[in-house]
Amino acid sequence: MCGRYATTRSAGDLSALFESQDETGGGVGPDHNVAPTDPVPLVRVSPEGHRALSVGRWGLVPSWSRSPAGAARMINARAETVATSRAYAGAFARRRCLVPADGWYEWVRAADGRKQPYYMTPSNGSVLAFAGIWSVWDGSGGPLLTFSVLTTAALGELAEVHDRMPLLLPRDRWGAWLASTDEPAGLLAPPPPDWLATLEIRPVGTAVGDVRNDGPQLTERVPLARAAAPEEMTLF
Repeated sequence: MCGRYATTRSAGDLSALFESQDETGGGVGPDHNVAPTDPVPLVRVSPEGHRALSVGRWGLVPSWSRSPAGAARMINARAETVATSRAYAGAFARRRCLVPADGWYEWVRAADGRKQPYYMTPSNGSVLAFAGIWSVWDGSGGPLLTFSVLTTAALGELAEVHDRMPLLLPRDRWGAWLASTDEPAGLLAPPPPDWLATLEIRPVGTAVGDVRNDGPQLTERVPLARAAAPEEMTLF
């Protein structure tokens, strides 16, 4: 799964990187500890047909849902079933988005029961794009833009940290993911192994486990005892 991530670039930087119009209204700020239901930037094709940088709440609320109360359980959609799931299929077919990120966190449980967090991020500092799907829920407070991040089976060294990872889209796949297509299932391939090999798997401090904590210190590397190496720990 992907249950916590970091996105710290400004709206101006993201608009330039993703060649999109900024429609955030100044609502984008750095967040080193994004948690479910947080408002964060995403890139989608707007109803008017242009590529837009918007702010959405993490946790998809289908348009037919009676309430947004269950959004925290809808932060991830499995790539293997997204095309057939009642909750996700419509959004996958017609409303795909890119979710900008600096990196994401996963936790691994040590033999002594301790949980060690890791931060997965490009070693060259470039932006990541998670494959996402979005929907608008119309409630009494007005339209609510929400989204989910697609996940797939972890590959390479990432599988030593967790058995799932976000579906990561290299830059040359951004346009196809956003474009209309009659065969969206063909977009679900994982990135190539050589691209994944450029990601750093970084041990970080346990402060990231508290959603109230934020700041660049959360993504800083910390010394890791030999006993806590990913290959010597168990997934949870």
